[in-house]
Amino acid sequence: MTTTGATSRRGHSLAAFWRGRLSPFRTRRLLEAHLLVLTVCAMVAVGSLLLSYHQTQRGVEALSSREAPAVQGLAAARLAVLRAEWETEVLLKRDLIHVAGSGETYRSQLSAAGQSLSRIADRTDQDLGTVNGLLATYGNSLNLGTSLYQDQDYMQEQKLKEANSLLTRPGVGLVPRLDRLQQVQMKHAEATAAMGWVRRGGWWVAELALTALALTLMSALFVLRDRCGRDWNPYLLAGFVLTVLLAVVPLLTTSSTEDDLDHALSDLQTITEVSRQDCCSHALAGAQQRVTETSEEIRGELGDDAWTDRVYRGTLIGGLLVVLMPATGLVLRLDSDYWRRR
Repeated sequence: MTTTGATSRRGHSLAAFWRGRLSPFRTRRLLEAHLLVLTVCAMVAVGSLLLSYHQTQRGVEALSSREAPAVQGLAAARLAVLRAEWETEVLLKRDLIHVAGSGETYRSQLSAAGQSLSRIADRTDQDLGTVNGLLATYGNSLNLGTSLYQDQDYMQEQKLKEANSLLTRPGVGLVPRLDRLQQVQMKHAEATAAMGWVRRGGWWVAELALTALALTLMSALFVLRDRCGRDWNPYLLAGFVLTVLLAVVPLLTTSSTEDDLDHALSDLQTITEVSRQDCCSHALAGAQQRVTETSEEIRGELGDDAWTDRVYRGTLIGGLLVVLMPATGLVLRLDSDYWRRR
């Protein structure tokens, strides 16, 4: 009995000894594991967040600086050449072709079409050379028919027919070519405004990593409080607050930006549809006015990027802090409680 009791006491003492030796070791290893997970999650989250947010900003910039002006310019050019044609027909029907200054309206429309195409030359990847050449030839035919040959009925009729053919001939005329350019440009605009799988995947990775980071921070806080008897670590608490902000603010801002892109894309579609009108001169003038007004709305929707720039800078600063602060808090605690004792 005595021998058995002594053996039992020695066994309990040995177990207590090893528990005392292993408990700090396990706690240190647990905190070091938290440090590793926090660092990895923070770096992945911040990297994905900044990349995805930057891609969204690039989409807005590309749509506002290239795709939207190109769509608007093509629509304006199409309406201008159609109105020039209608103004010429009005002159002929009302027999005003001999009146001094009567051709100024259609000439101004041709000039407006040329200016619209010139403004978008460096904002589209499409070749505008053929369209510009057709526009110049069409304008020359109109001028010959209304000015040089205004007293020669046969020649005038031939030149005006030639101008109409250059304008509307299926497949190769100026208007059909502008229609194809508009279709291609709208596809480019839609691709620019759409949130592709890369951008969408980046946001999913960022949000999942931030969620894992927040859970790991809470776990580290409870480990420090329960196993180490420490109060709430201010570095980890600040990191947790920053993590929540990074998970919410950039996502809400991007969601608002995506809504603006969708509205702008819808307005561009409206501009394209309005420019497809082929009716009287007054209706074309109204369509031109509507295109101008809608273009202003698009510039207003895509032009206010001050807030998104501030959010991006805040995300960059917050991302650096959310990487450094939790790691700093754990490193200081590990160094104070465990590493210096080894």
